[in-house]
Amino acid sequence: MLYKEKLDSFLSLEDIEEILEELFQDISKVKKALLVHPDYTRHDFTNMIVPKILELLRKRGLKELHTLNSSGTHRAMRIEEFERKLGIKQSEDVIFHNHEFFNPEQLVTVGKLPADFVKSVTENEIEDSISVDVNKMIFDGFDVIFVISGTVPHESAGFGGGLKAFIPGISAPEVVDTFHWAAVLVGIPKIIGTVDNPARDIINEASKLIFEKINSRVFSINMIFEEEIGRVIPKGLYIAEQFNGFIEAYKKACEASSKIHVKYIEKPIKRAVQVIGREYDEVWTAGKGSYKLQRPGVIVPGGEIIIYAPHIERFHSNPDMDRWIREIGYHCKDYVKEFMKKNPYFSRNVASHVINVTGPGSYDPETGREELLFRVILATKISKEDCESVNLGYMSPEEVKKEYFDDGESLWIEPGGKYLYDIKKR
Repeated sequence: MLYKEKLDSFLSLEDIEEILEELFQDISKVKKALLVHPDYTRHDFTNMIVPKILELLRKRGLKELHTLNSSGTHRAMRIEEFERKLGIKQSEDVIFHNHEFFNPEQLVTVGKLPADFVKSVTENEIEDSISVDVNKMIFDGFDVIFVISGTVPHESAGFGGGLKAFIPGISAPEVVDTFHWAAVLVGIPKIIGTVDNPARDIINEASKLIFEKINSRVFSINMIFEEEIGRVIPKGLYIAEQFNGFIEAYKKACEASSKIHVKYIEKPIKRAVQVIGREYDEVWTAGKGSYKLQRPGVIVPGGEIIIYAPHIERFHSNPDMDRWIREIGYHCKDYVKEFMKKNPYFSRNVASHVINVTGPGSYDPETGREELLFRVILATKISKEDCESVNLGYMSPEEVKKEYFDDGESLWIEPGGKYLYDIKKR
């Protein structure tokens, strides 16, 4: 494994280019390459990495560089977003591709997760085998594949990065559903910030099936960075090859992430305002503002999490997923599990999302009474009527001023949804 990290300062462009030069010492001729990369929802330093990769590939005879965003079930990216994200322009030898998770013609089956395995990781909730369908582009005869990802605490995977770029990054809805459902059964408070967990087991097992069929050399390039308002600070870069290399680089990156991505507070808070950036342009992604505050004791019982995002107009950009969110509403796990008993074919991906945003709670199916640990309030362009129809609170964005929350019981978080919060003394 190659790596370079400066957690107490930052990686310069020269540092980044130096480690990439070292990587390419073991890469000779390349005619056709694939770059799998984060999508528009991630602020990172992909744009500092890709131009150098392209330069080094062209020196080795590149004819075609295809890029594929590991977007999971996020919306498609526009050309200008690709160019800004990657730091390069689309040209004769550079072709951008969106991962179309909803398009079966873009997917191929690599195998199945056995029923016994699925049953174990989903606590007997799913008893069937799961087909692992992924974007078929990765099998399209590339000489080399580079997979760039960022490692930060993640609500459904423990930490982001590494093999997560494949599952759920470029996979089909069914395996995405299983991955998220396994995670939500464990719960954000227990899963976020952990290296090994049931969701990672699904990622790893499904990825093994992928690697059994890939004939290309595949490199993982894991990024570690800090985010401040308006800028990203590179802290580490971890590079390794093939399946075992992905695991090794991921674990090394997790060590660094645990040091710089967890913010400690002295006492529980009554309310938090998560100031959400424009990279999160729907509630589907802005929900991270709730996820990152769910470690036990961070929010007092009956507290509030305010998602302040005046630019957000919708729950999800995909009409079907938006409709499903409106159908089920935002509720705790007990409520959603009862809903799923009556609606067994409902999207587990959407079910997982609404549980994750809502957070811990209890539900009595006989009385219909639901009690939540905290209340999630949207301060967005979504109307009061729409918020209340899905069991979320509403606040006008114009009412959200930083000085209103300077009361010793509140926390103003900007940029929002980026860092995991925990109590300093347990």
